[in-house]
Amino acid sequence: MIITIIVYYTGLGFTMIDKKINSDIRKLFIVDTSVLLYDKNALFNMKGNDIVIPLIVLEEMDRFKTREGLLGENARFYNRFLDGIREKGSLNTGVCIEEHDVNLKVISNASWEGLEGLDKNLNDNVIISNANYFKLDKNTKSKVIVITKDINLRVKCDAVGIFANDYYADYEFVQADNLYQGHIELTVDPDVINKAYSGNHLKIKEDLSDKGIDIDIAENEFVVLRSNNGSNQSCLMMRNNSNLVVLGSKQELQKLSGIEPKNKEQIFALELLLNEEIPLVTLTGIPGSGKTYLALMTALKSIEKNIKKRIIFTRPIQTVGKDIGFLPGDLNEKMSPWLAPIVDNFRNQFGDLAYFEMMMDKGQIDVAPLSHIRGRSFNDSIIIVDEAQNATVHELKTVITRTGRNSKVILLGDIEQVDLPYANKSSNGLTIVTEKLKDASLTGHVNFTKGYRSELANVVAEKL
Repeated sequence: MIITIIVYYTGLGFTMIDKKINSDIRKLFIVDTSVLLYDKNALFNMKGNDIVIPLIVLEEMDRFKTREGLLGENARFYNRFLDGIREKGSLNTGVCIEEHDVNLKVISNASWEGLEGLDKNLNDNVIISNANYFKLDKNTKSKVIVITKDINLRVKCDAVGIFANDYYADYEFVQADNLYQGHIELTVDPDVINKAYSGNHLKIKEDLSDKGIDIDIAENEFVVLRSNNGSNQSCLMMRNNSNLVVLGSKQELQKLSGIEPKNKEQIFALELLLNEEIPLVTLTGIPGSGKTYLALMTALKSIEKNIKKRIIFTRPIQTVGKDIGFLPGDLNEKMSPWLAPIVDNFRNQFGDLAYFEMMMDKGQIDVAPLSHIRGRSFNDSIIIVDEAQNATVHELKTVITRTGRNSKVILLGDIEQVDLPYANKSSNGLTIVTEKLKDASLTGHVNFTKGYRSELANVVAEKL
């Protein structure tokens, strides 16, 4: 029985090799450290395959077990897991984990044949040599594939003729060329728009589907109806169960929020932010489109009306370019560079920071670093997660599950500006959360396409 951590993605899901199943069906997955640290359920998502964990991976994970946050948690989880399954058999010869249909083995076998150009002292190259051992072994009947989040390791594997793939379990369903926008446009007969205004709603089946308008509208998705007769007649609506409901006017929204929306996307965002029945809102879009401003100003309005008691601000501690190193001071002082977007919006709105400082002193604004948020519970709060595209889906899950009674979570970010290692437009946490929850009645999403920071900012965002 071969037990190696190698992860393979077929496009239909992960398949694993079981000793009771035809070995032509199963794959031999050699799993890199980055995969195990990324998702503690990684091995269990490889059902129907054989998994090999190179011994060097355990050494790498050992350096993470004292870390705060998900990296440390996942490293400790696998330490305990591997120690626990030793009761079922030897990791050296292989353990069958029947409940997950996985054969697991930890190996140090290496073959450097054909890898003469690689430095044997580099851990990534040792993993390649482990995969090469099974590739050259005549007893290995399964396809050998290295699974890693490390782009460079995948490239190096390909350069030496070893199959390698990313770990797709979280985002295999994401269509990069058709990401959810949160709103669609429909061209309809004028009488459909007139009926919408007269009754303040439309029945999706009776008024649209039965009239030949074939559409798939997610719960809480916005719809822009435009007349097909060449006029400027239009109507902004939002799905609510089996109906499309006409949105309130800009004037009504401005009265409720104190904000004058500049375009339809901002109208949609305010509808979601002010709706107490939708506790999770995701806002994406280009810089300067108003994401942070709308989230903060509506949060302040909720504090003012005593609907909520405090604002929790958090974001991934992910820098652009070189890190500035350790910062002195208490938690708030250490977080001050990451609080800058909130501070800027206070200064732009109120002229100075007196109001911000007062709210900080009263505990109405709380800074909660993403890496220290586990174990906390937020009641009567608005949790704003800025730069959420630089968080993994597991980190955002940790934040969202902190949501207590009468609280709302707002995830903000630009998925075109992902600084998180091993992640891209499709695989970052913000995209995955948006795509997975788009049909949920408790969530809403808006993607902004127009910026208002400056003409220069708009040109740069588009051209560079």
